[in-house]
Amino acid sequence: MSMTDTAWKIFNQSINDYHLLDNVTSPITNPYPNGSLEWLLYAKNWIDTVQWHLEDIIRDPEIAPDAALKIKRTIDASNQQRTDLVEFIDSWFYKKYSDISPNSDAKINTETTAWAFDRLSILALKVYHMSQEANRMSASDEHRLSCSEKLRVLEEQKTDLSEAIDQLLFDIENGKIKMKIYKQMKMYNDDSLNPILYQNVKNDQAKI
Repeated sequence: MSMTDTAWKIFNQSINDYHLLDNVTSPITNPYPNGSLEWLLYAKNWIDTVQWHLEDIIRDPEIAPDAALKIKRTIDASNQQRTDLVEFIDSWFYKKYSDISPNSDAKINTETTAWAFDRLSILALKVYHMSQEANRMSASDEHRLSCSEKLRVLEEQKTDLSEAIDQLLFDIENGKIKMKIYKQMKMYNDDSLNPILYQNVKNDQAKI
């Protein structure tokens, strides 16, 4: 089984586990050994799945403003967790390939391995939910037909992305591509980098 086949299986396991209760407050029960790649991939997709549903909830036109603000801040925190976890996954791969010496003409990829798996995780969610819409009996025939065609495209994208990731891993293993880690440097959650936050801190200190 290829690395992407394993990841796809884990992503769908996470999605199915979430939908047993289908509640954004449900605690994660990760079935894999802590720190393993499988554990990281399951945790990554769980964050994506919860955030998917938070994004649905916040678009309710009847949602109260205070509830929307609370969810928005939860989404912000989720985005930071997602970024942190992707960087953990990149570190896992960096360690795995640390003994490989890149060829003198090795290239650098436009995205890291973990961010490619991030795209695959989101794609798993798109496939799951588009499949639901393609088979929703309360929807019109036209809606189901349209969603079935979109699902076909998504499944083709899954095949292409999986092949691209497997090729990336093969090229890293064979020294054709350099394995590097790029930090996202998210600024909006950092009290020292977001001007709104550090100005508020400064103002609070001035009041003391």
